[in-house]
Amino acid sequence: MKFGPALRAAAGIAVLSIMDAVIKGMSAHYPTFQVAFLRFMCGSIVVAGVVAVLKPGWPNRETVAANAIRSVIAVVTALSFFYALGQLPLAETLVLSFLSPMFIALFGMLMLREKVDSRIVGAIGIGFLGTLVVVLGQTGEANAARSWTGVAAALVSAITYALSLVLLRQRAQRDKFLHIVIFQNIGPFILVAPFGLWAWQPLHYEHLAWFMLMGVLGVIGHVLMATAYAKAEAARLAPLEYTALIWAVLIGYGVFSEIPTWATLGGGILIVAAAMLTSRR
Repeated sequence: MKFGPALRAAAGIAVLSIMDAVIKGMSAHYPTFQVAFLRFMCGSIVVAGVVAVLKPGWPNRETVAANAIRSVIAVVTALSFFYALGQLPLAETLVLSFLSPMFIALFGMLMLREKVDSRIVGAIGIGFLGTLVVVLGQTGEANAARSWTGVAAALVSAITYALSLVLLRQRAQRDKFLHIVIFQNIGPFILVAPFGLWAWQPLHYEHLAWFMLMGVLGVIGHVLMATAYAKAEAARLAPLEYTALIWAVLIGYGVFSEIPTWATLGGGILIVAAAMLTSRR
């Protein structure tokens, strides 16, 4: 595998991790449906501007049908993940989401007939061991009550996110990347709009800039991920998802003055090792 797709995937994960932090901040002020509605609305506005400039042309019927299914899965993933972000700490939500690489490898094997070699299995295992170190360290040090509905939502999002990425790999080899990004934003926007309007609460206009930032980061992240998965197998890119925890630690320290524990640092080293292992030929 060339290093280019791995670099793009890692950059996409970093961008989307920053978006997650912004979403968590807004989830403290608004219901989950409203946050999802505004995130995808702003993403659709950004996509519309990009389409006006690049003019990718109209998608064919197969592209529309296949990406419509991905839109439904994206809504389920977003709503469950946004809810989890509102109920759990950012790092804990991301740790729970790290079950997704195993499901990515499984779905890739079942749906795309991808071969999962021992190096990929080892990378996934090392990365998940790193998440266990973090979880056990946090469990031992934190006495606060855990939101089990938040935990369940994070696990649902991990499964549907994995399915979405495998379908992304499938479509990225056939569709224009911009068509994929269009459906990744406009499709969920249309689907979640009725629920977002139903749950609507008065919007503080100073928050509009943060929602627009979500839209920009979402589009950039999806472009990076789509172009990465077009060039590399889903299972090979899956362990790179673990690098999101590194960004969560950095954002927590830099923005919220959260000091990472030794368990977090030790787990982070294992996660980085997993990412490096899967990125090598």
